[in-house]
Amino acid sequence: MTISFQSDNISMPSINQAKIQQWIAAVARSYGFRVGAITYIFCNDDKIIQVNRQFLQHDYYTDIITFDDTIGHTIQGDIYISLDTVASNAEQQKTDYQEELHRVIIHGILHLCGINDKGPGERVIMEAAENKALALLLK
Repeated sequence: MTISFQSDNISMPSINQAKIQQWIAAVARSYGFRVGAITYIFCNDDKIIQVNRQFLQHDYYTDIITFDDTIGHTIQGDIYISLDTVASNAEQQKTDYQEELHRVIIHGILHLCGINDKGPGERVIMEAAENKALALLLK
């Protein structure tokens, strides 16, 4: 298991990396997966839209982009998180920034575990999975 945290032109968020790594492994196990190489890249809105345009041909801001390199039952990939969008989402939803950041961090892992959020009814399933995962972090 190799989970790394990087920042691209923005300050690294204040997170307990060891605890987050254990949490990610526990969530992955709960879906029958083990953790391989996962890289989190924390960035700003300028970077996330650049990545969105370059790799996905999407011309909009987002909080997270997950590149899935999962092989079999080993999840791996690169996960870009815009801390600007996380902050604005927390403000709009009147939630704590740290809670929103944790939600987005695990959102990428849930994608790697095969949970989607774009099709009919999938958003509800993703939100339930996020809430279940967040409850594990608080234990």
